[in-house]
Amino acid sequence: MMASTPAAKVPPLRRRLPAGALRRRQLAASAWLYLAFLAVATIMVGTFALAFIASLKVDPLERPFRIYFDQLNPAAWIAAARLGQEGAGDALWGGLAPGAKVDFSVTYAAPAVATIVEPRAEIPRRRPGSGIAAALMRHYAADYASIALRSSSAATMQARDERGFRQTWQTRTFVYEVTYRTDRQNGPRIERTPLNLTAPTSQTLIDSPISPSRSERRGRLLSWDNITPGALGLIFNNYRRVINETANLQTGKSLLGSWLGNTLAIATGRLVLTLVIASLAGYALARLKFRGSRLLFAAALFSMTIPAQVTFVSNYLILRDLSLLNTPWSVIVVFVASANVLLMKQFFEGFPREIEEAAVVDGASRFQVFCKIVLPNAKPALLVNAILAFQGAWNDFFWPLVLITSPPEALTVQVGLLSLRRSFGGVQGDWGLVLAGAFISIVPVVILFVLFQRHIVSTQFAKGTT
Repeated sequence: MMASTPAAKVPPLRRRLPAGALRRRQLAASAWLYLAFLAVATIMVGTFALAFIASLKVDPLERPFRIYFDQLNPAAWIAAARLGQEGAGDALWGGLAPGAKVDFSVTYAAPAVATIVEPRAEIPRRRPGSGIAAALMRHYAADYASIALRSSSAATMQARDERGFRQTWQTRTFVYEVTYRTDRQNGPRIERTPLNLTAPTSQTLIDSPISPSRSERRGRLLSWDNITPGALGLIFNNYRRVINETANLQTGKSLLGSWLGNTLAIATGRLVLTLVIASLAGYALARLKFRGSRLLFAAALFSMTIPAQVTFVSNYLILRDLSLLNTPWSVIVVFVASANVLLMKQFFEGFPREIEEAAVVDGASRFQVFCKIVLPNAKPALLVNAILAFQGAWNDFFWPLVLITSPPEALTVQVGLLSLRRSFGGVQGDWGLVLAGAFISIVPVVILFVLFQRHIVSTQFAKGTT
């Protein structure tokens, strides 16, 4: 009797889902993917928005970090516009001009058993910032303005104390008048009008047109950097300062514009040079078969693994011998080909050969095929390379720091931010100005990406690189 062989196992048939269930599963997967991208975008945009909000603050490092402050308060904008109009006839940027009379009111509160005394008011001889700003200061409001109490009025209010019990508090409003002195009517227009108020700790400031810039001596001394700011002067004070106070000490000319112009010139030059070299080299590696082409391609790949810090000494010596140091050309030519060549090579390899062969049959040369047929169809790849090259050049810090050291007007914006940190950060702690400068430096790249980001994922480019 022969042993029976076991029957082969037949795999169970996969159950086919109904069309409705399959559609719901696809929609669920798409929804989860969309939510994941939305979460990432929210984090990125939230970080960007938080940085912008912090750049408006007098003290970006304050703890706890407040989201709502005068620069985001419409009521403070209106008050700042009124003060700027009274101070210099300019509701937007404010100031203090000859003939000005400015009313500035403050309200103090104290328990019913205490006595509210008039705060001691003075316009201090205060430098507007630190570092370069202190050296550039020429005119002080204290030399041209006077302050006097014009009126005061008392009232009462109901409020809870620290223990939560409801109590009656007394309040007193003091109205001060800041006047441009009559004996200085031919004086200059002054950008800032600082104010100090000193009062006992038993009374607390509860209202003022704009909030004080800082509180010192356990709340006894309240300081305003500028009581005539104007609406835009209040909101964008750090941005105005980074433009006006980053200046050459010899000429007094603002350096930020020069830094932005230098960076734009370098980024544009590197963009053009990168597109020329990447397109020519990429097409040669993709289409031309010559001896050593594979070795050249391997060398290009290997060069991408070498950090710039390894070769910067030899590059520095070469550029020095060519007399290119402290010129934009040194930064433009030092780094123009790497991944851009590989990206163009991949695109050209996916371009149909039949189109090129048809052009050759019609009598076109290889260069004519490249210029008139291949390049016009490579616009998505060229645009992506342009964005990457511009962004890399704009954010480049190492090579400009090494190759461009003088004069101050020749620096790029990234190296200029380092000088801002040295002049206004650190011990000075003027981080609002530093953060405003950093935010200005990233705006051009963000605008460029927002305008052209759809080309990065364009269908034509995706087909060309598959």
